[in-house]
Amino acid sequence: MDWFTASDYWLSRLVFQRALAAVYLVAFLTAALQFRALIGQRGMTPVPKFVERVPFKRAPSLFQLHYSDRFFAVCAWAGCAVAAALLAGLDSLLPLWGGMLLWLVPWVLYLSIVNVGQTWYSFGWESLLLEVGFLAVFLGNDEVAPPVVVLFLVRWILFRVEFGAGLIKMRGDECWRKLTCLDHHHETQPMPGPLSWFFHHLPRPLHRVEVAANHFTQLVVPFLLFTPQPVATAAAALMIVTQLWLVLSGNFAWLNWITIVLALSAVRFPADPPSVPGAPLWYEVVVLAVAALLLGLSYQPVRNMISRRQVMNRSFDPLHLVNTYGAFGSVSRVRHEVVVEGTADDVPREDSDWREYEFKGKPGDPRCWPRQFAPYHLRLDWLMWFAALSPAYAGSWFGALVERLLENDRDTLKLLRRSPFPPDEPPRYVRARLFRYRYTTWSELRETGACWERTYVREFLPPTRLAETVQRS
Repeated sequence: MDWFTASDYWLSRLVFQRALAAVYLVAFLTAALQFRALIGQRGMTPVPKFVERVPFKRAPSLFQLHYSDRFFAVCAWAGCAVAAALLAGLDSLLPLWGGMLLWLVPWVLYLSIVNVGQTWYSFGWESLLLEVGFLAVFLGNDEVAPPVVVLFLVRWILFRVEFGAGLIKMRGDECWRKLTCLDHHHETQPMPGPLSWFFHHLPRPLHRVEVAANHFTQLVVPFLLFTPQPVATAAAALMIVTQLWLVLSGNFAWLNWITIVLALSAVRFPADPPSVPGAPLWYEVVVLAVAALLLGLSYQPVRNMISRRQVMNRSFDPLHLVNTYGAFGSVSRVRHEVVVEGTADDVPREDSDWREYEFKGKPGDPRCWPRQFAPYHLRLDWLMWFAALSPAYAGSWFGALVERLLENDRDTLKLLRRSPFPPDEPPRYVRARLFRYRYTTWSELRETGACWERTYVREFLPPTRLAETVQRS
């Protein structure tokens, strides 16, 4: 090993790159299958309207230069193709500069999507994928051993992800300090998974152990990433186990999976490294220049992380090169859900034939058991969770959603599990009501077969017909 590279990590780099390519593939597939209803030309928050009011320098994107649904689809599916090629190892068959350019392609494409994605792409794992994806450009391929400085920067991202999340919890909801947050979290999290009901019903002392273990993993273990081996590998392995526990307990898109990808880069796998020549001078200059840039950009995220007014999931530059992360600084004690219903009756009444729309991931029918979707990201379902917290979260898109349902819009209905109306017979009215949801007990589950029990709270949106919706918009 020379001063610039660490040949012992060549297999770690390979595993990291292939796993990151898989996450890219899921992200582009999510974009390709959902964009028309969300941000397309007839979407709920159309890209053309967004780029009219937001300049390129604030949101650099290919779609600032040109937008059409066809062009977006080409970019999204091209991202899928490039990600699949990287997953298959095409970058290893190219010269060093060619492999770097190939890794640059999905970063540019996904940056273009995120920067016009608006509220649908405001989640921390979007910026995290971009930050990690940018570093992957400079990790090299089989022509050179992994650069030490890039390996360090990858661990620096992992440190900020975990330590930042730990700090936001300790500074936020007191239940994290009292070790009681998991008494509620598995029930109130954005999108429960098939095992979440069982996690919720674990003994409360075990919930205390879970929270304490989480604090240890996020506030102590990250510092061990920068210690010599095998301690760094043990620290990364502990983070991986913790993330897999979270994967089992809920649907958090690819947040847990990309954190696992980051941790894999710190694991030194036992393998004999191949013999490769030293890194070319141009490559060393580029890598060191990028490292200096990223370390300089780390000032704002670090300042935020140590601040008492720490904020979660914030990008400090339009390219999302260095960001701040964190999740669940506060935990809801009560779960509310917005239930959307339609009727074909000409005059809507309480005793009308109201039929419920079924979403793919968010709770609806109390007897419908949650399914596993992560790492795939159901964007509408996630935003419906925020809408239940406060109507303000839905101000920019909920009216448009109702309008599309009244039209039986095909692209919007694809985001749902089931529409209660035939394609050629749209509803006359759509309404939304707020319900309180709670997990059933063991005895209630055996008696009713339902995993949820729900209670009506209040009206969320009164019965609305298409003409009224169009007039408001």
